Amino acid sequence: MTTPLLLGLIGLALAQPVPAMLARMDWPYRAPRAAVVLWQALALAAILAVVGAGLSASLWLVVHEGAPNPEPGVARMVLHVAFLGLTVVVVARTVWSFLSVAAEVRTTRRRHRAMVDLVGTRDDAGRSVRILDAHEPFAYCVPGLDARVVVSRGTLDSLDPAELDAVLAHERAHLRARHDVVVDTFSALHRAFPRVLRTEAALESTRVLVELLADDHARRRAGTTPLARALVKLGTRPAPAGALGASSTLVRRMDRLENEVSAAAPAGRVEALTCYVVAAVVVLVPTFSLAVPWIASAWSTLT
Repeated sequence: MTTPLLLGLIGLALAQPVPAMLARMDWPYRAPRAAVVLWQALALAAILAVVGAGLSASLWLVVHEGAPNPEPGVARMVLHVAFLGLTVVVVARTVWSFLSVAAEVRTTRRRHRAMVDLVGTRDDAGRSVRILDAHEPFAYCVPGLDARVVVSRGTLDSLDPAELDAVLAHERAHLRARHDVVVDTFSALHRAFPRVLRTEAALESTRVLVELLADDHARRRAGTTPLARALVKLGTRPAPAGALGASSTLVRRMDRLENEVSAAAPAGRVEALTCYVVAAVVVLVPTFSLAVPWIASAWSTLT
């Protein structure tokens, strides 16, 4: 019973305390691309550990001291079916979460694109954006196959050309890299976990990280100073549901812009390597050191 217990404890740890602890650390944000991989690995490892715990526990109930139990008894068979059922529920809940999130964001973004096309105007400067007649400065993008970059009239009035170029580069980086897919994936994983095990850390950290990735592109395109000035002018107004905005997570982004010397500097290489190593460890070690050997041994015993 050691393997199911260990896998269960690993799954619980990766579902809540480990993400909460990682979200309070600063070093992953110095390597945002690698940090996204690390967060994905933690979520995948948590699900694999829980599924592995359920499968190995159900097999343990019909294996007795290394040999098949010809008469496992009613109680053991009931528990065997219960653990198998729990495993199926975990997998089904995960699949359903991905399908429901995909349907919801697709509908939300389709409606929002229709709205901005209806009330907005096309930019006549060749920038392929929609302009909303609002005095408050804001900018965001609506991802998808038919994507939109949206800015307000207040944004155009308050930003100089270099600052506007930085903001547009930021939003187009979101669209080009499909950062929405990353955020939607973590939204689905967040919904897949039961409420008592759910933590906001992975989802919120991922939202920050994709903004940092888009900032890196905008900084290379327009420079650090114009980007920083634009962020201050845009403030902290959140993007609409289903959109990615240039004005969220302002404090973390400004701190990073202040601390980074240049986009080409080697800062973050150690942090990136650490993220990739930890990501590989949390996925591969529990799977190949605990789950695979135990299930293979139990299966061979049964057959």
